[in-house]
Amino acid sequence: MDNNYSSIPRSQYVELQLHNDSQNPRSKKPHVKLQSFDDEHVLIDDDDGDLDLNIDDYPLIKGKINKGSGVPGAVFNLTTSIIGAGIMALPATMKVLGLFVGFLLIILMGILSEISVELLVKFSVLVKATSYGEVVQHALGRPARVLSEICIIINNAGVLVVYLIIMGDVMSGSLHHVGVFDQWLGNGMWDQRKLVIFIVVVVFLAPLCALNRIDSLSLTSAASVALAVVFVVVCFAVAFIKLVEGKIDPPRMTPDFGSKKAIMDLLVVIPIMTNAYVCHFNVQPIYNELEGRSIQKMNRVGRITTVLCVVVYAATAVSGYLLFGKDTESDVLTNFDKDLGIRFSSALNYIVRIGYILHLVLVFPVIHFSLRQTVDALVFEGSAPLVESRRRSLALTLVLLALIYLGSTMIPNIWTAFKFTGATTAVSLGFIFPSLVALRLSRQGEGLSLGLKFLSWLMLVLAVIVSVVGVISNIYSLESKSD
Repeated sequence: MDNNYSSIPRSQYVELQLHNDSQNPRSKKPHVKLQSFDDEHVLIDDDDGDLDLNIDDYPLIKGKINKGSGVPGAVFNLTTSIIGAGIMALPATMKVLGLFVGFLLIILMGILSEISVELLVKFSVLVKATSYGEVVQHALGRPARVLSEICIIINNAGVLVVYLIIMGDVMSGSLHHVGVFDQWLGNGMWDQRKLVIFIVVVVFLAPLCALNRIDSLSLTSAASVALAVVFVVVCFAVAFIKLVEGKIDPPRMTPDFGSKKAIMDLLVVIPIMTNAYVCHFNVQPIYNELEGRSIQKMNRVGRITTVLCVVVYAATAVSGYLLFGKDTESDVLTNFDKDLGIRFSSALNYIVRIGYILHLVLVFPVIHFSLRQTVDALVFEGSAPLVESRRRSLALTLVLLALIYLGSTMIPNIWTAFKFTGATTAVSLGFIFPSLVALRLSRQGEGLSLGLKFLSWLMLVLAVIVSVVGVISNIYSLESKSD
């Protein structure tokens, strides 16, 4: 039978709008108007109120549109969410745990983190949640959502403060280490750490943080991952050369239980390790902008990301610890102000430090994106989406950057920040909330297999133990220092 309808190519799209026909008195209800960019349209009348349209089921696409991020772009964004300043603390954790135990723990944490991400994706799709807070609210109620969003804010703000601390320490120097500017230019105004950080925030970070969509950061994320790989390759190559030349002391393979201080360091360092893989707050935004999104495709993104991060983390932790041994600092970048004992040592030091500072500059806006989205959802609940309010987006960006800058001038070092966020917010976001969501929602929809249910309970119990022990150990260590 002839009709006037034609198919819409998948490479084009139309815009869905609610339309009230004021010239048609019989139309008392709004109906859907599918409006294209060349003024052709289709009207779908819903006078009976029984038309159920699910946009996800109808790929109506006409015109040129941002198709979203492919798998490589999603992998880069998720990897960037994981590999940040936390990698700098891993050699110090290896110094405490020993080479063998530390290596096993890096692999174990990566596997558990990937399982929790896949559980989060599965149940987010099941309840059609578009953010971390939404899926938590569906499972655990409104108070739990508020708590999870507060955790995201504290965790992300803490991580961004750490980024600025590292930038300041490396470029301007610290109490025990010489900065890049000092080595290049001698003493001067660039020794003022606060001033250097302020210039970096205004000139480099603010423009990137002002972007509204996370897929706009795919290229910068790819560049940041490349810079992280350069850092790892240089560290590993230097460590291998010194190992072959016999210039490296034999490393300790297991934790040291010989003193009370060593045991306390061990209890503190495990929460820091849990901080290494926390990316869960960016999982939903990345999934939302994934082209042709599906649970299977997002799981593929997560698994590729996990393998990449395990390799990078293991190589960094092992090579950093082998290079500096018992002198490994909590921020291993600060160790690269000394002679490495090989040819071209000075040039390699500059490559490592400057390259990783550029990496952190490119990672910063990805973490800031989820921080801004979460603050907006918590403070401006019920308002239009942030992407539709440029003024509100810029105002939030300005306020958050100012607060993060102030925090970077008040916290002494990255170890202090990671100890507390690792034992509280990181454990909650990475393991406690995903486990609770899976266990609660499995009763309402698709059930969990016996294996996944066991892993969910295991993650929940271990996370609670790590959090409690970590908080107590942190408080005890602070009291010991004050005495």
